[in-house]
Amino acid sequence: MFIYNLKINGGMALKIIIVVLSIFMLIVFGISVYRIFFTRGKLEVNDRFSQDGTIEIQPQNYTNILQAVHENPDSYLGKEIKFVGYVYRVIDFEDNQFVLARDMLINKERTQSVVVGFFGEYKDAKKFKDGDWVELTGVIEMGKYHNKEIPLIKVKDIQQTSEPENPFVFPPDDTYIPTSGMF
Repeated sequence: MFIYNLKINGGMALKIIIVVLSIFMLIVFGISVYRIFFTRGKLEVNDRFSQDGTIEIQPQNYTNILQAVHENPDSYLGKEIKFVGYVYRVIDFEDNQFVLARDMLINKERTQSVVVGFFGEYKDAKKFKDGDWVELTGVIEMGKYHNKEIPLIKVKDIQQTSEPENPFVFPPDDTYIPTSGMF
């Protein structure tokens, strides 16, 4: 039979705990500082480029690309994109303005959705009614809406199409926080 006598020095144990917690907090602080200052605006998006250099936006990457373009528009200026959505307008749009929209599901059980999309300009935009599904090709540029600089799509080609089999898109990489329930 062995008997162990364990003697704990209270002052020394407290010092060890404080040192371990301090090291842990420094590591967390260091990671936070790195993420804030060195990865800001560098959202990696899985863009698919076709043979002609056009970014093909699919329902799977729609909101990721939308978020990346709005957070870091300089990386996308001059890029050509192609995608399908429906024409959506609000009352203060000019005749040549619209949003090429998709409905983003925020609650699968109750099928709650919000409209998300790219602001677009096209000289003959009024040929399309609200809700018309279109496929467009355009170039990302900067424009103004309510005196705020935002990325927009200058439409090069637009064709009416049928509603896709799955018209919904999903929030970008689990980072979307719905605000509609907060008010």
